[in-house]
Amino acid sequence: YPYGITSGPDGNVWFTERYGNLIGKITPAGVITNFPIPTANSNPIEITTGPDGNLWFTEYGASSSCCGQIGKITTAGVVTEFPVPTSNGYPHGITTGPDGNLWFTEVHTNKIGRITPGGVTTEFSTPTLNSEPLYIVAGPDGNLWFTETVGSKLGRITTAGEITEFP
Repeated sequence: YPYGITSGPDGNVWFTERYGNLIGKITPAGVITNFPIPTANSNPIEITTGPDGNLWFTEYGASSSCCGQIGKITTAGVVTEFPVPTSNGYPHGITTGPDGNLWFTEVHTNKIGRITPGGVTTEFSTPTLNSEPLYIVAGPDGNLWFTETVGSKLGRITTAGEITEFP
């Protein structure tokens, strides 16, 4: 069940295999290599190339604290996992921010997370309760933009963590 996809820093395309619990790599010639994620049933969702030359991905259903982790995989296939601080976070979208950090959404806790390439996580709550932020992207204005699926809004977060919502 391939899900998220991104261009990698190594000239290959990288993707998540949500129910296979794998991160995949496909070369321009079509050769596929799969890398297992150490945590069972992690449900990798979205993936992006990080500022550190690694691939970063969300693990929607993984963690001993339930539920969610942020994963990092090197182009050689070595995986490192970082638990999301808030229980039941369910990270979904992820992108590289203009500040050199990774930014992600936490669907069920209504938070936007920031993780440094070294693994330090900070969370920011959305103003609207039960907004369920889902996807996130770095905008041309130097901010991060995200969708609030249930809140029926678009959100903007500065790299300092200030959030503005638009109906």
